[in-house]
Amino acid sequence: MSEEEKKTEATEKPAQPQPRSRKRRTMTGVAHIYASYNDTIIHITDITGAETISRKSGGMFVKADRQESSPYAAMKAAFAAADEAKAKGVRTLHVRIRAPGGHRSRTPGPGVQAALRALARAGLRIGRIEDVTPLPHDGTRRKGGRRGRRM
Repeated sequence: MSEEEKKTEATEKPAQPQPRSRKRRTMTGVAHIYASYNDTIIHITDITGAETISRKSGGMFVKADRQESSPYAAMKAAFAAADEAKAKGVRTLHVRIRAPGGHRSRTPGPGVQAALRALARAGLRIGRIEDVTPLPHDGTRRKGGRRGRRM
């Protein structure tokens, strides 16, 4: 080896391994919240809606039937669904709120606000919130008879 080769070899920096860039893959999911006056169901799917990530209902967290639709049960169900979704890599959510709709009630039950607040408080970022309650386009006749529902 000549002296010039030795000099260039000594001045060259040794190749250091490049630090791995840790990209956190943020998966986006869709939270389908069905809130009637009898129960609240939180169903978290992937963005296409084809694969279920988590599905919880208010009835899974309370004992009495009358409490299934309560805000407390909805909050517990939303926290449990959010924990399961975060464990599977979901970081952001679009929310679709649904009431029974059709010829029945178009107002969502009391669990919607609590479930939405619990999802946000659990650390999930909330993107869009939309109402997907089905509306009738004058299909079948409403129940109750000619003189309506009599009490």
